[in-house]
Amino acid sequence: MAIVSAKEMLTKASNEKYAVGAFNITSVVQMGAIIEAALGKNAPVIIQTSVTPARFLKPEVIVAVFRALAQSVSIPICLHLDHCTDVDFCKKCADVGYTNIMFDGSHLDFEENIKRTREVSDYCHNIGNITVEGELGTVSGVEDQIKVAADEAQLCDPEKSLEFIERSGIDLFGPAIGTAHGVYQTENPVIDFQRLGKIFQKLNNPDVKTPLVIHGGTGLSESTVLNLINNGGAKYNVSTNLKYILMDSTFEYMSGHPNEYDPGKLDKHVKMATKQRIEYWIDLLGSTGKAL
Repeated sequence: MAIVSAKEMLTKASNEKYAVGAFNITSVVQMGAIIEAALGKNAPVIIQTSVTPARFLKPEVIVAVFRALAQSVSIPICLHLDHCTDVDFCKKCADVGYTNIMFDGSHLDFEENIKRTREVSDYCHNIGNITVEGELGTVSGVEDQIKVAADEAQLCDPEKSLEFIERSGIDLFGPAIGTAHGVYQTENPVIDFQRLGKIFQKLNNPDVKTPLVIHGGTGLSESTVLNLINNGGAKYNVSTNLKYILMDSTFEYMSGHPNEYDPGKLDKHVKMATKQRIEYWIDLLGSTGKAL
C-alpha cells in the first residue's frame, strides 16, 4: 500500500513542474476507475469527496473502500475531503482515515478563516500524518451546493497569503485566481496567472514549503492548464467533468440497451468511460510515470 500525505506527493510535483490530479467521486465505481487509470499510467493520484457525497455514503464506508482498493497498488495515493465548511465534520473524517482535509473558510473574514482553519490544522496534525488545505479568496461557481456569484468572488491577496499560511498552519494552499467551479460561461475565462506565480514565489522561494492547489479545473483549455502548472499549480482539482462523464455514460448505455436490466454491465461501461477520462487528465497534467 502506498497511501501517503498529499503534501509529500505535491512537494515533489512542485519541484518537478507537473501537477497531481485530484478527482472528485460520488461512487465506488468512479473510485475504482481512477485508481486503475493511475496505476496504468504509473502516476500519483488524489481521490476526493465533497461533503454531500461523504455524508451520503458515510466517511467510514468511503475510507474502507479506499483502503481496500489502495492496498493492492504501489502508486502514491491519498484520500481528500474537499471544501468542508464544518470544523466538526473535518475532524470526523480525519478520525476515520481521510489522509487530507480541506477546511474552506473562504466565505469568512480573514481572522475567522484563520481561526477555524487553525483549529482543523492543529487537530489533524496532532492525530497523525494528515495534511490540511486552506483557501483564501473565493472561487466563483457552484461546488457541493456552495454557490458564489462571479461578481462576489474575491481574488487572493498575495500580500496576505504568507500570513494566512503561517497563522493557519496549513500544508496546502488554494488561492483564488479567477478559476471557477462548475462549467465556465466563456471560452476564455480571465485567470490571473501572474498572481498565481507571485504567490508561489512568495511562499516557495527558495524551497517548496506550501504546494498550491488549482480549483475549478473543468473546462479550461489545455494551454491554460499548462500555464497554471508552470506558475506553480501542483494539485489540480477535477469534479464537474467526472459528474458529466458519469451521467452521460449512464444515459448512453441505457439508451442503447433499453430492455437490458444488468447493473453490472452498466457499471463496467461507466467505469471504462471514467477511466479513459482520467488517463487524459493524467497525461495532460504531466504526472504520467511520476509515481517513482
